[in-house]
This record gives sequence, C-alpha cells and structure tokens, in this order.
Amino acid sequence: MAGMTPEPPGSPPPDAAHRARRAGEGEPGPYDGLVTITAAADGSALGNPGPAGWAWYIDDDRWAAGGWKHGTNNMGELKAVLELFRATAGTGEDLHVLCDSQYVINSVTKWMRGWKAKGWRKADGKPVLNVDLLQELDEAIAGRRYRFEWVKGHVGHVLNEAADARARAAATAFQQGTDVPTGPGFGAPLTLPARVAVPNPAPSAARVAPSAAQASLFDFDDAPLHEVSLQLTAEEYARLVQRARREGRSPEELLRDLI
Repeated sequence: MAGMTPEPPGSPPPDAAHRARRAGEGEPGPYDGLVTITAAADGSALGNPGPAGWAWYIDDDRWAAGGWKHGTNNMGELKAVLELFRATAGTGEDLHVLCDSQYVINSVTKWMRGWKAKGWRKADGKPVLNVDLLQELDEAIAGRRYRFEWVKGHVGHVLNEAADARARAAATAFQQGTDVPTGPGFGAPLTLPARVAVPNPAPSAARVAPSAAQASLFDFDDAPLHEVSLQLTAEEYARLVQRARREGRSPEELLRDLI
C-alpha cells in the first residue's frame, strides 16, 4: 500500500489533535507507527452549495467516489473520510488519513466529544451542522486506530490531488447528469496462492488411526506439493494476515494447519 507521506513544509505541527487515538476513549494515545493504510480523502462542491462529490484514494486500484446533486464542500470532506473508514473496516490495520480540511480533522479529534456530551449541539446551543454525517463517522471510527495528517490542497501532493480529481469528477457527473465514476473500492477479491504438501495415498492400504508419534499431514519429506489457490475478500485476507502475524508465522503456514 502507499507509504507514509511526510507533511509538506509550512503545514501546522502535529499536536494531540493530529496523533493517533483509539476512538471511544476520548483522549489521544501514543502513535505506534504501525500504519499500513495511507489514504487521502477529499470533497468538492461546484458552487458550494451545489453538485457535490467525495473521494478517498489509496492507489489506482483502491479508491472510491460518490456525491449528491446538491451539497456542500464540508459534506463532501466528511463523507470521504466516513467512506474510507467504512471501506477499511475489518482489515485490522491502522489508518493514516491525509486531509486538507481542518474542519474535518478538528471535528473528529477536537470537537466531537464535546458535541456528543451536549446532545450534538455547539457551545452556543445551536445544532451542529452535518450532524447526520458526523454521527455516522463517530460510529465508523469506534475501535479503530488512526492518525490524521493535514496536507495543503492544490500544491501537487500526489494522493491529495488524486482524491481531489475524483471528488470533482463525481460532482461534475452529478452536475451534467452523467454516470458517476465510483471507483473499484477497497474490497476486490484477492488471490492467495498456498502450497500444501499432500501425500499420495496407497490404493489398497488399510486406514490406520494416527497416533501422536506418527507424522502429521505435512511431515512427508518426499510428498508432492499441490498448488492451491483461494479466493479471499480483502476482509478475509486481512484477518488471515493479522492472525498469522500474531502467531509469528506466514499466512501460508497458517493455512496449512487449518486444512
């Protein structure tokens, strides 16, 4: 997946609001550096309000976009982050979100906790804008480890520019009444090849109950290897990798023991 992207010169220094935290605990926690998913999220509104789009982007094979006939730029920014969290749910991976919207970053990392305590109202008692999207985002980030990084928009940042272009394309499609380029998403099936050693059974040999002293299924030195391909969703593959990492072995080794 895309690697870590350094903050551009002139951007605000990372403070507690930009560090990773485990959603639901309220306080920022130390970031452990285990991010494996880095993505940009962006919104666009033609006229603001007007035809609006949102998009998140990891690479050319993993991105998504959408929008509305009428919306605001802030709606698009929030929706992009919301859909990014939804798309990567179940991966077990930390998420590094590149965002050019201070409104979104502050909403998630600074203001949301207070808004919830006040019944989704601001300090002046007025209702919080875009509350439906914020409440959905609050649910989506629960239990996730993530970090937001502010990036300046429209200065050539590769991931940000890719997300911006796709968000604008979605908004333009709604404006013109054409098909919206929604993208491949994140969960395209992955092919995971696994090599498994399977012994050739003797045709007339009597079955003998295995004992603890006997070799296991995969302890045949001269047994031929058969190539087995499995079709896994991104979520299934992520669970497999996560478990293998916990047990200190490869996904292929784990699969052999599960067969």
